[in-house]
Amino acid sequence: MKELVVISGKGGAGKTSIVASFAALAKNKVMADCDVDAADLHLLLEPHIRHREEFRSGKSAVIDAECCTQCGKCREVCRYQAISEDYVVDKIACEGCGVCVHFCPEQAIELRENLSGEWFISDTRFGTLVHAKLGIAEENSGKLVALVRQNAKLLAQEDGSDLILADGAPGIGCPVISSITGASAVLVVTEPTLSGIHDMKRVVDLAGHFQIPTFICVNKFDINEQLTAQVETFCQQRRLKLMGRIPYDTVVTKAMVQGKTVVEYSSGLVAKEIEKLWRQISYALAGD
Repeated sequence: MKELVVISGKGGAGKTSIVASFAALAKNKVMADCDVDAADLHLLLEPHIRHREEFRSGKSAVIDAECCTQCGKCREVCRYQAISEDYVVDKIACEGCGVCVHFCPEQAIELRENLSGEWFISDTRFGTLVHAKLGIAEENSGKLVALVRQNAKLLAQEDGSDLILADGAPGIGCPVISSITGASAVLVVTEPTLSGIHDMKRVVDLAGHFQIPTFICVNKFDINEQLTAQVETFCQQRRLKLMGRIPYDTVVTKAMVQGKTVVEYSSGLVAKEIEKLWRQISYALAGD
């Protein structure tokens, strides 16, 4: 069983649109949306949720009003000023350090695990999707990504699937690290802009650190062919496989408006290039 994670280094490069098209083209796979902070793959796949669970992570202090004597010790030691004059803990301000619990003379404070979001197993027209939703201002998105990947692997093993197709998070932080560690390969989707190239290089270095085979795709390559040439030179210097060059076309936006993937909506040049990209990646994965 192979696991392909599509990442971008930055938002807005077209990563999710390409993953959705791959979902339409790939056979015998389980899909995972690892961009839990701003999940949007479901907008194109229209999932029907068949299983949902709460995600609990991190802890916040809770004061028992019946035991609390309002002596002020907790407010004195809390460096985050998370406890109000009415001795109610501000969950957003609280860092869960436990200092107030330790110093409370009445033992009226305890740390309780936070409800940080939800994760789901859903049916889509392209197969099973594991996805999640992190709560507003909640932390530990890397832990939630790991949970999504773990359940995707379990489902793939149960179903005898050959592939896990994952939409990774943008950037190079904890959610991305959690998305790619142990993957068979990553596809980095970039765009010919200065910020796109800068962030592509950072995420390539990240994948290289974990020794993960890395493929490159330039999306909207024709908006600046000079910068596209820089991407090609970088790939040659780093011995990376440049798998695809997808042209800019408003058909991508039109497909999104209709709630469809590009390869479903169109048979034009963009769709053909995505199909070609998928064939090349499938061949590379099969050869590992």
